Amino acid sequence: PRPGPAAAPRDVLVVGGGPAGLAAALAAGRSGARVMLADEQNELGGTLLSGHDTIDGQPAADWIAATIAELGAMENVRIKTRTTVTGYFDHNFLIAAERVTDHYGPKATPADLPRQRLWRIRAKRVVLATGSLERPLLFSHNDVPGVMLAGAVRSYVNRFGATPGKRAVIVTNNGSAYRTALDLADAGVDIAAVVDLRKTADGPLADAVREKGIDIRVNSAVVKTHGVHRVKAVDVQELDDSGTALAWQPERIDCDLVCMSGGWSPAVHLFSQSRGKLDFNEDLACFVPGEPFAAAQSAGAANGVFGLSAGLADGYAAGEGALKALGLKPKGKAPAFKTDEGDEGTLRTLWIVPSNDGDAHGRKHFLDHQNDVTAADVGLAAREGYISVEHVKRYTTLGMGTDQGKTSNVPGLAILAEVLDKPIPEVGTTTFRPPYTPVTFGTIAGRDVGFLADPARRTPMHQWHVDQGAVFEDVGQWKRPFYFPKPGETMHQAVDRECLATRESIGIMDATTLGKIDVQGPDASKFLNMVYTNAWSKLEVGKCRYGLMLHEDGMIFDDGVTSRLGENRFLMTTTSGNAAPVMAWLEEWLQTEWPEWQVYLTSVTEQWATMTLAGPNARRLLEEVGSDCDFSNDAFPYMGWREAKIAGVPARIFRISFTGEMSFEINVPASFGMAVWQALMTAGQKYAITPFGTEAMHVLRAEKGYIIIGQETDGSVTAQDLGMGWALSKQKDYLGRRGMLRSDLQREERKQLVGLLTENPKDVLPEGGQLVFEPRPKPPMAMVGHVTSSYWSACLGHSVAMAVVKGGHTRKGETIWCPLPSGKVVKATITDTVFYDPEGTRLHG
Repeated sequence: PRPGPAAAPRDVLVVGGGPAGLAAALAAGRSGARVMLADEQNELGGTLLSGHDTIDGQPAADWIAATIAELGAMENVRIKTRTTVTGYFDHNFLIAAERVTDHYGPKATPADLPRQRLWRIRAKRVVLATGSLERPLLFSHNDVPGVMLAGAVRSYVNRFGATPGKRAVIVTNNGSAYRTALDLADAGVDIAAVVDLRKTADGPLADAVREKGIDIRVNSAVVKTHGVHRVKAVDVQELDDSGTALAWQPERIDCDLVCMSGGWSPAVHLFSQSRGKLDFNEDLACFVPGEPFAAAQSAGAANGVFGLSAGLADGYAAGEGALKALGLKPKGKAPAFKTDEGDEGTLRTLWIVPSNDGDAHGRKHFLDHQNDVTAADVGLAAREGYISVEHVKRYTTLGMGTDQGKTSNVPGLAILAEVLDKPIPEVGTTTFRPPYTPVTFGTIAGRDVGFLADPARRTPMHQWHVDQGAVFEDVGQWKRPFYFPKPGETMHQAVDRECLATRESIGIMDATTLGKIDVQGPDASKFLNMVYTNAWSKLEVGKCRYGLMLHEDGMIFDDGVTSRLGENRFLMTTTSGNAAPVMAWLEEWLQTEWPEWQVYLTSVTEQWATMTLAGPNARRLLEEVGSDCDFSNDAFPYMGWREAKIAGVPARIFRISFTGEMSFEINVPASFGMAVWQALMTAGQKYAITPFGTEAMHVLRAEKGYIIIGQETDGSVTAQDLGMGWALSKQKDYLGRRGMLRSDLQREERKQLVGLLTENPKDVLPEGGQLVFEPRPKPPMAMVGHVTSSYWSACLGHSVAMAVVKGGHTRKGETIWCPLPSGKVVKATITDTVFYDPEGTRLHG
């Protein structure tokens, strides 16, 4: 199986397939830019699909078809419908959820079940043509079934051929709802009245409504609905200049459908996610995009540009603007986009329609229809002291459902502003966070089926290992070579050969999987002093140091070698399986306990390919492979690092060892990993260079008594238990120091790390085997410890093992037994943990 795809690169991403989005895609696509057009609907066209507009003298549907055909013929344009761009992140990285299948029913097969695909998009420029959202009007009992947004009714009638009622009342504070009145009348619905909050209703749309004999009530409002399970009638009342209902008895109009429109709010969610600033437009009574933070621009209704001809022109201009920002030249002259739209006129803002039933506080004026939040709830929140818009949201649950404030956000802010007697911009908006619409966890995480359950990570040299017949083991999510068998070899034979080759000449191992964290900042050494048990302030640039990391309870968490790259920069290495937990642990302390420290952490594990050369001929090979570095002991001592070139590739070389042999860890940019590996293999043939895997590495390190976190430790082991008190500073504080002072951790009879040599050299103790001082023919026996590591050492001709034994540090030279399930009891002697080259002669060269 192949690894997951990287983010798809695009010159221009156009979000939204309405008129402005199509125009922007045309402008960018015609000039040859790589364009992706994404829209959440199953067909492109946006609001054009819900009306009878014309563009350039042809029906909008024909213009849409011609535009899609032109875009589809461009190889540089990719169109994605049923795809919701749901998150806008740093550096113009966006995610989109595509609905691939959508089949339900009792006869659905597993292949028919709903599936979604997650697109990860890296765009140089983004055009946000996400349209706008119609707002409700707040009149008494506006939550009765049959009260609908006028734009939604228009879509039902024109796009889906359904009439939501037989007799309708249109109530609006703007001209867009007049289109709904005309379309309903054409569909055979009786229009009882158009109730317009504005003082006048002039222009082509109003004239067309009057020509159909429809009554228009200006300077009036629906103040209340009647009906329980369905709207049956509305009360209409004339307003005075201030927007207050006049005192006389309202007129009751029978109807089963109320189409309301309280104006339109640009869908600025993605723009806000990109950290763009919003401005409040008083004329439109809505927030519009202001100064962008990312490489993005808004277009059409999303930019506060309403009207078809203006939206098309704005979209095309946005597409051309994206090209110019990329240094590309727009092609041809921008089209005129002639339309037949009528003037919708101005907007009259009346956030709460007065009531004729004594509901002065708006207890039945529903603001958020999903959460049943009323205007009165917002007023109560303010009186209770919740004056921050974020607090009001949480106190009332306003905008907290799947709608996420799309229809209720602006009216809610306006009502809060009135209660607080503040301008709406001063009240501000709630935070627009991803996702724009709900996305399943499965879409983001992927299907946990087969190899997808735990994605495999591969090093740059992985294919070479495969070609050499390596057997792999999983370490964390990494695929690491376990051993390299030759034809006819068993695992033990292969491991013995790899170990002996490393001890006698030279071995090479892929160590890319080691965790690597770049630590930078003026407080970097201060930070390392706290997370490691030993001191770091005086470590010289060019030097390396072993570090031990503890949890707060004093138990060993991780270890590794950290190198000083500069005065305020270090490179920390961690165990392969612990790289992510260590990174999270360090970030937790920086963000919660020491936020004032100037320390910056970057995981660079995948940035570097790492190969370890170990053995007496390691230095000779590096000197011959074509390097500009002096590898002598004087110039390059143990626990030092140097920048150099290996086979012409810039590298960081660290003289550290996990085998007990003279070793060099070579780090090169990941893209050069395979080339440098092959160069070393070719140059090393004269030394019979041998690749070795993790099992040989475990044998080699066990011969030297080096621990492995998670093998010699299990979350209940301290540094003193391992005989590593030398790594604990007595001069400074560090994480876990107080935890180690607990009396239980000072007991002499704690399990402590020791070495074991079996009486019969060929007996290899099982890892995890229990140990006793007094063996008996049958259980029970008092268990005093267990084997942590055990191997056959071809170099020593003897099995070696490490174990934790009660009071083990004072019992060296004593005999211990390991009862086996077969009934056999293996006798062993407790020894020091170092079995090979205890003086370190070979290590230092």
